[in-house]
Amino acid sequence: MNKSVAPSRWRRIIPVVFITYSLAYLDRANFGFGAAGGMAEDLHITAAISSLLGSLFFLGYFFFQIPGVYYAAKKSARTLIFWSLIFWGIFAMATGLIGNIKILALIRFMLGVVESAVFPSMLLLLSRWFTRAERSRANTFLIFGNPVTILWMSVFSGYLINALGWRWMFILEGIPAIIWAFIWWRLVDDNPKEAQWLNQEEKDALEDALKKEQETIRPVKNYLSAFKSRVVILLCLLYALWSIGVYGFVIWLPSIINAAPEVGIVETGWLSAFPYLLAILGMITVSYFSDKTLKRKIFVWPFLLAGAICFYCSYLVDKNNFWLSFALLSVAGMAMYIPYGPFFATITEILPSNVAGGAIALINSFGALGSFAGSFLVGYLNGTTGGFDASYIFMAGSLLFSAIIAIISLKEKEKSKEQQPLPFNLQPTVK
Repeated sequence: MNKSVAPSRWRRIIPVVFITYSLAYLDRANFGFGAAGGMAEDLHITAAISSLLGSLFFLGYFFFQIPGVYYAAKKSARTLIFWSLIFWGIFAMATGLIGNIKILALIRFMLGVVESAVFPSMLLLLSRWFTRAERSRANTFLIFGNPVTILWMSVFSGYLINALGWRWMFILEGIPAIIWAFIWWRLVDDNPKEAQWLNQEEKDALEDALKKEQETIRPVKNYLSAFKSRVVILLCLLYALWSIGVYGFVIWLPSIINAAPEVGIVETGWLSAFPYLLAILGMITVSYFSDKTLKRKIFVWPFLLAGAICFYCSYLVDKNNFWLSFALLSVAGMAMYIPYGPFFATITEILPSNVAGGAIALINSFGALGSFAGSFLVGYLNGTTGGFDASYIFMAGSLLFSAIIAIISLKEKEKSKEQQPLPFNLQPTVK
C-alpha cells in the first residue's frame, strides 16, 4: 500500500487500539502474579482451585464473543468497546477487594464476559481502516498489547506486590481502563466516512480501495454459511490448540520461575518479562515480511512447530539447569506470539466483510476454550505432579498439532489468493 493515502490513520488509530488492548490484557494476565504473590495463601486457595479461577475468565470469554461482535458489526464497535473498558476496569478492581472464593470466581467469569468481544471487534475495526497489504502489520500493532503489557506488567506487578500487596496491585491496575474509556470515545471512529480528521479525498480513496478489495473475495451469504466452511472449522481447531500453549505459558510462567531456588517475586517479574521482549522484536519483523510478500502460511506453522520443540526440550533438560530451561521457555514464548499478525490477516482475506467479524469471533471463541484448557490443565498438572514436566509435554503436543493443522488449512487460502488480482494502489486520484 502507498502510505501517502491517509498516513494519519497509522498515527491516530494504531496507538489507541494498542493501548486499549494493552489494558484488556493487563487485567486478565495479572491474576498469575496475584496467585504467586500471596492471594492463594491469603484466601486459602488450593492449586486446583487456583487453576479453575485462572481459567474461568475464558469461559465467560467464550460464550459472549459472537453476540458482542454481531453488535459491533451491525451497530458500533466504538460503543461496545467504550462500555467494555468501564466494566472490565470495575471487575478488575473488585478482584482486589473480595475475600470470598465464590465471589472471586464470579468476578473472573464476568471479566471474561465484558472483555469477550473486544479483540474480534478491534480486528473488525482495523479491517475497515487498513487494506490487505497493511493488515498483518496493523493486526500486529494491536496484538503488541499482549506481549508489551506483560513485559512491563511483569516488572511493575512484582514491585507493586512487594511494596503494597496483591490487593492494591489489582485495584491500581484496574483504574486506567475506566479513565481510558473516555479517551477511546473521543479519538476513535467506526469507519473512515465518520472521521472528521480525514479530508474527503482521503476518505474516497480509502473507501474505494476497501470496496475493490471486497470484490476479489467470494461472497458468503451469512454467518452460518461461513461457520460451516471447512477452512473456518480448521482455523477454529488450530487456534484452540495454539491457545493451549500460549495461556498455559502466560498464566503459569510466573509460578514456574518463582519455584526456582532463590528467586523472589521481584526477580520473577524481571525474568517473566524477557520472553515478551523477544516476542515484540519477532512480531515486528515477521509482520513486515508477511505484508511485503503477502504470504501468510510460512509465517505461521514454522513458529508453532518451534514452540512445540522448545517445550519438549524443556521437558528433557536437567531440572537443576534453570537457565537452560528458562532460555528454552523464552524461545517458546517468542515463537508462539510471532504468528498472530499473519494468522488474523488471513481471515479478512478469505471471507467478505459481512461475515468476517463473525468468523473472527468464532475462531477467537475456540481460542478461549483452548485458553481455558491451557490455564486450567497446566495448573492442574503442575499441582498434582509436583513439577512442570507433564505440562511441558501437554503444551508441546498442542502446538505440534496446531502446526500440522496450519499447514493443511492455510494451503487452501493461499491457493485462492493466486486467483485474485494483485493488490491495488491506494494512490489518490489527481484532480
